Amino acid sequence: QQESLIREGVSGFLVFDWQIQFADQKQEFNKRPTKIGRRSLSRSISQSSTDSYGSAASYTDSSDDETSPRDKQQKNSKGNGDFCIKNIKQADFGRREIEIAEQEMPALMALRKRAQGEKPLAGAKVVGCTHITAQTAVLMETLSALGAQCRWAACNIYSTQNEVAAALAEGGFSVFAWKGESEDDFWWCIDRCVNLEGWQPNMILDDGGDLTHWIYKKYPNMFKKIKGIVEESVTGVHRLYQLSKAGKLCVPAMNVNDSVTKQKFDNLYCCRESILDGLKRTTDVMFGGKQVVVCGYGEVGKGCCAALKAMGSIVYVTEIDPICALQACMDGFRLVKLNEVIRQVDIVITCTGNKNVVVREFLDRMKNGCIVCNMGHSNTEIDVASLRTPELTWERVRSQVDHVIWPDGKRIVLLAEGRLLNLSCSTVPTFVLSITATTQALALIELYNAPEGRYKQDVYLLPKKMDEYVASLHLPTFDAHLTELSDEQAKYLGLNKNGPFKPNYYR
Repeated sequence: QQESLIREGVSGFLVFDWQIQFADQKQEFNKRPTKIGRRSLSRSISQSSTDSYGSAASYTDSSDDETSPRDKQQKNSKGNGDFCIKNIKQADFGRREIEIAEQEMPALMALRKRAQGEKPLAGAKVVGCTHITAQTAVLMETLSALGAQCRWAACNIYSTQNEVAAALAEGGFSVFAWKGESEDDFWWCIDRCVNLEGWQPNMILDDGGDLTHWIYKKYPNMFKKIKGIVEESVTGVHRLYQLSKAGKLCVPAMNVNDSVTKQKFDNLYCCRESILDGLKRTTDVMFGGKQVVVCGYGEVGKGCCAALKAMGSIVYVTEIDPICALQACMDGFRLVKLNEVIRQVDIVITCTGNKNVVVREFLDRMKNGCIVCNMGHSNTEIDVASLRTPELTWERVRSQVDHVIWPDGKRIVLLAEGRLLNLSCSTVPTFVLSITATTQALALIELYNAPEGRYKQDVYLLPKKMDEYVASLHLPTFDAHLTELSDEQAKYLGLNKNGPFKPNYYR
């Protein structure tokens, strides 16, 4: 059975010229750094460089070697040295990690198979700034199979899996990233991706908006040839809307974060599983009976609360939005203000996407041993800077775990210095990332192939038809069988039998 994705323009629907073969789909489918030099203490100023997807489950630690990757000259087996990573010798191990991830990313593998005959990204030069993990590697290699050239940097100083970066470099990808970058390293890596004589990017894939920000700041003329931006994070999308509102957005942009397949899968299900993993790996805490306050009840907050409740924790929620607040109440959580419970809770988790949610006043009032962590993209939610004062002592007890000790002996347990917990301290479920990565790939294809004039200099949402297509690519994994509408039923509901089944405004 074949179906063409519908063709509509600026109204929101994408144009997708190649055929979808659903029959084929069923067959297929990382001691606090103390070394001197560039690897200084990572006190990042960037709102998104220091937090986002990153895996502390990377089996190679950035502190293994004092030499900065920037001071090394490395080449892969083919003599190519257009990359900067920790250790190219880890490539074989990284390749095995990637192969494992491929098994849980059916949609990307299906798209890659289709690329044997078609190259919808032929001529595309994609510059990316995301978490460099095994899952991202599958996405990058899929984009390459679809015809794109890729240059990549990490959106998080702790998120890179060094062995995966090595495998990508060995495979010919220009990757500039390693686990434990300094602030200076971070921006240097982004610049190396963008600033290459004779190579001009025409597509941007961003996570957090730092890459887009850097190009606007340093190389604004590049936007004359850039066809579009694909952004997947709350923080990055917020930055894009600010640019659009100010009239400074000079290319079309796709807001992947607010697609249904990102919000209701990646944000919810990914965080529901990874919050427990991150907390367990760093603190060995037992959740039963613990009092936890989760700041924010969006999709990330919902996932965190559901997991903690299931483990027997007593969960409180803070929220500014009355709709989300009512959802929290009806899901059985007590809605509170943070100052009402801050003295009694055992764990504080932020996931609002805002700044200064947990300020010094609250940190001073926490009980001894309180665990403090962040599940939002940016490191702005917890006021970590206020803890860098002479009267407080910092003690690194294990990777990504600091005890901050007050003069009276009280200590709190701060995880990942307030950066994104799951990708800094553990891993995330590959299958869920497959959904987001597929959406990113399709958004790149659409923007790259869209005729001039279809998209204006604004931020666009993905249509339901694309969301439904991404979901359908993953159903065969579960041996799931969709019910089909009869002609009479479709007419009664006023729907096309093949979808979309939800209006475009449905979120």
